[in-house]
Amino acid sequence: MIGQRIDRDGAHFAFTDRWGGVSSAPYGELNLGGAVGDDPAAVRGNRALAAEALGLDPADVVWMNQVHGREVAEVTGRQADGTAPQVDALVTTRPGLALAVLTADCAPVLLADPVAGVAAAAHAGRPGLAAGVVPAAVEAMVRLGARPERITAVTGPTVCGHCYEVPAALRAEVAEAVPAAYATTGWGTPAVDVPGGVDAQLAEAGVTDRRRSPVCTRESADHFSYRREQRTGRLAGYVWFGRGQR
Repeated sequence: MIGQRIDRDGAHFAFTDRWGGVSSAPYGELNLGGAVGDDPAAVRGNRALAAEALGLDPADVVWMNQVHGREVAEVTGRQADGTAPQVDALVTTRPGLALAVLTADCAPVLLADPVAGVAAAAHAGRPGLAAGVVPAAVEAMVRLGARPERITAVTGPTVCGHCYEVPAALRAEVAEAVPAAYATTGWGTPAVDVPGGVDAQLAEAGVTDRRRSPVCTRESADHFSYRREQRTGRLAGYVWFGRGQR
């Protein structure tokens, strides 16, 4: 259920795998995405199970309606039903609130400055990478008192550059915006390296504590992958501070 968790100086980072939930195929088992065709009751049950595994109240988890852009929303309190903002990054200074990002090949990027008590979660697919959603998230954190050199950034399971095949023109377009994203598949065709591009953007923003998951979602049977399965579930990444952090 929880494939990876990191706890550092009061900041918590976690990523799910696909197991331990109640969804049926093709969303089995722990689908956390509410817009992929799964039974809404199963999604609610899965979100409650994942929150419980992390020691969180499901009501304290804040979600996004992700649109592959670069907009960032500041979160100041619990989220009412049906009010998820249409953005690709969230930022908060509120202890106890967990910011969540959904993926199934895109890069989930979790960030926290424990000194300032500022956390952010970003959804970096190919369009969001090129648009600069990750630098935008860092900039939003800085406006709330964070400093790049204090930020820990954790990039979760995502499709790797050796597996993300794209047309040559699309690779060139993305690489024009993010040169580090230029890649070639393991079988010699044009590709985009999203996690590599994210890492380069974080470095350029001054973030030195950068951690990347070794998991390629397309290659891992333990993770959902849109490129491998098309109709499939969604993984989640969570970042939060405990209530006593500030």
